[in-house]
Amino acid sequence: MRRFQTAPRLLTASLLALALSATGLAAVADDHTPAAGAEAAQPDAALAAAIAGNWRSAEHRARDAYRHPAETLTFFGLKPGQTVVEVTPGGGWYTEILAPYLRGNGTYVAAIVDPAALPEGRGRDYQQRGKDALAKKFEAAPAQFDAATTVAYDPKAPVFGAPGSADLVVTFRNVHNWRGSGQAEGMFKGFFDVLKPGGVLGVVEHRAATDVPADDKSGYVGEAQVIAMAEAAGFRLDAKSEVNANPKDTKDHPNGVWTLPPGNNHDPEDAAKYAAIGESDRMTLRFVKSAGE
Repeated sequence: MRRFQTAPRLLTASLLALALSATGLAAVADDHTPAAGAEAAQPDAALAAAIAGNWRSAEHRARDAYRHPAETLTFFGLKPGQTVVEVTPGGGWYTEILAPYLRGNGTYVAAIVDPAALPEGRGRDYQQRGKDALAKKFEAAPAQFDAATTVAYDPKAPVFGAPGSADLVVTFRNVHNWRGSGQAEGMFKGFFDVLKPGGVLGVVEHRAATDVPADDKSGYVGEAQVIAMAEAAGFRLDAKSEVNANPKDTKDHPNGVWTLPPGNNHDPEDAAKYAAIGESDRMTLRFVKSAGE
């Protein structure tokens, strides 16, 4: 995906805390969850400090107003001392928050595709570039990333760590890729296996208006489809949050989600139109591996 800068206001740690205290987290309960509104937890000071860290790139910080990292990670139950696996971190947007937050009091694991598991060609080269870029990021800022670890997985048979070793698995805007390559079911099984009983899977994904075919090229996925895949792997849906919702997103763009920021894959004359919409409408789902599983 091409990268472009957007220009929303940057949130300082103090403004972030103030905004959260005013709004809380919007949670929607299902049959297994507490009543709606029970998820108004506040981020701890260490998380606010990680989000405000000057090691984060300007490009990444500019997207806080769209990606809501404090609200999202708090909703997922991020806490000090946890082992957290981030699956397919891409350019490291959440890595820049999670790894420093867990450094010295927890474990951050970046789960990346093993290039050696892929046939020679563009796919392997792409994954190798991503692996090298993440390693370079870690090496360039040891004060933030020297404790971060990586695990390389085979997407045909993904293993993200020792069984029952993780407290929290998170993944952001990746499910559409796994569905398109026929790997989604195996990925969700891998998430389930690596989590401890009672562990949490947090998923953020572009939300389609309804179910879409596996080979759909829009980048959107039906919320019910994601829930069904997680439940088939053994998870229980614990709660939903609308923190990453965007009602302005009509989901009918000529180049799918990549039409919108930050991809901005559109004609130059349409820049104002898509800037006014902002980033995609996204589901934010929290699943639990039931105790005893």
